Amino acid sequence: MAAQEEPQSQENICGTPLSTAEVYKINFIFPNGDKYDGDCTRTSSGIFERNGIGIHTTPNGIVYKGSWKDDKMNGFGRLEHFSGAVYEGHFKDNMFHGLGTYTFPNGAKYTGNFNENRVEGEGQYTDIQGLEWCGNFHFTAAPGLRLKLHM
Repeated sequence: MAAQEEPQSQENICGTPLSTAEVYKINFIFPNGDKYDGDCTRTSSGIFERNGIGIHTTPNGIVYKGSWKDDKMNGFGRLEHFSGAVYEGHFKDNMFHGLGTYTFPNGAKYTGNFNENRVEGEGQYTDIQGLEWCGNFHFTAAPGLRLKLHM
């Protein structure tokens, strides 16, 4: 592995170590050209896994900045797509999961709950004219959507 590493110990606010795994700061280039710069831990078999905070960049311009756990996007982060689409919020196992905001390339925006990459539950959609729509979203359906009036 062509990684530059600096061992660090991860601590909580009280200064107590979070785990027994040693945390390394690495810069790594994957065989496909992807780059990772951030925290890693070494598994019992000696393989580095992304754990902690880091930035993953692809050659075509997709950038993820945020939390990693078990070599996957987990926790809070920001994913920017080369199309201009941006998701900022919670991730679980590389998927949008929990509260987040997805901004479409045309400027429209959804803020609310996600469940495994799908909009699910209470949320707000702002269209390209700036009108805000609130209600319950269920993947591609939004029954009972209400226009939010500003007076």
